[in-house]
Amino acid sequence: MRAVEITRYGAPEVLVAGDRPRPVPATGELLIRVTASGINRPDVLQRTGNYPVPPGASDIPGLEVAGVVEEGEPAALAAAGLKLGDRVCALLPGGGYAEYATASIDLCLPVPACLSDVEAASLPETFFTVWSNVFMRGALKAGETLLVQGGTSGIGVTAILLGKAMGATVIVTAGSDEKCAACLGLGADHAINYKAQDFVAECKRLTDGRGVDVVLDMVAGPYVAREIDCLADDGRIVVIAVQGGSKAEFHAGQLLRRRLTITGSTLRPRPVAFKASIAAGLREHVWPLLTSGRVRPVVHATFPASKAADAHALMESGAHIGKIVLTW
Repeated sequence: MRAVEITRYGAPEVLVAGDRPRPVPATGELLIRVTASGINRPDVLQRTGNYPVPPGASDIPGLEVAGVVEEGEPAALAAAGLKLGDRVCALLPGGGYAEYATASIDLCLPVPACLSDVEAASLPETFFTVWSNVFMRGALKAGETLLVQGGTSGIGVTAILLGKAMGATVIVTAGSDEKCAACLGLGADHAINYKAQDFVAECKRLTDGRGVDVVLDMVAGPYVAREIDCLADDGRIVVIAVQGGSKAEFHAGQLLRRRLTITGSTLRPRPVAFKASIAAGLREHVWPLLTSGRVRPVVHATFPASKAADAHALMESGAHIGKIVLTW
C-alpha cells in the first residue's frame, strides 16, 4: 500500500511517499480502506521528534481516518453495529497516513450519511479530545462559560461547536481580528484578539467580573497564572498542550481559597478501554448532533496524500481555520 513516511526528524519535507505492507487486523480490530486522513498538531510533533510513538503503534503518522470497512471478525462487527462495506471514521494510535489502516472496533464510529469522508476524517482526534477534556474532565455544563485558547485551530473550532451545542457561553482567543471574526461566524459568543487585548481583563468584563467556568488551554507556561486570574470560583483549567512552555508559576493560595482545579491529559498513550468510553459518550451525545446537521465539522483545506509536506507547512503556518485533511 502507499503510505506517507517520516524519513528523518525535521521540516515538512521529510514526509515522503513510500510503500508499506498492508496491515493485518488483530483480534478486536478491523481493517479500513482509507479515503481521507486527518492532520493534527501531534503529527507535526512526531515529525519533529517531539512526540514518541507509543509501544506497538505504527511509526506512520496519522491519528484519524475515514474510509470503508474492508476486513473484520463478523461477530465483533455485528456487536458494534457494523458490517463490511460500511463507512466509518476511527481514532488510531498511528498509521493514518496510508491507504489502509487498522483500528480497534471500539474506536470506530459510523459516518453520518450527511457527511463526506473528508468531513468524517476531520472528526475523531479533535472530537475525542474536546469531549474528554472539556466535558469529562472539565465538566462543562449548560449555562456555564468556556474560554478556548486558540479558537481557529482544529481543537478550538470543535470546542466552539460542541460548547455552543451543549448550551455554554463560549469565549475564544485568536491572533488577529480576521480570526476573531471567523470564530464569531462559527458561533462563538465573544472573541478576543490576544495580540491587542488582555484576555484576563476581557473575560472579567464579559462575565461582569465573575470569570469563566472552564478554560481549554493549549498554551500552558505563563498563561496558567493568567487563566487562574480569569476563573470564576470553582473554575477548572484543562491543559492539553504546552505550546507556551511546560513550566508554570502561579499563586497556589488562589486554588485553596477559590476551590479551583488545574488538570490535563494526553490521549494517544491511553488504553483502548479509556478511549472506548469517550467513543461511547460521543455516540450518545454528539453523533445525533452531527446526524441532524446541528453540528458540522469545519475543513479548511484538503491535499492529496502526495502533498502531505504542503499540508504540514500549512498547519505550522497557523493560517488555517479548522481542519486539514489528506485524500487518497
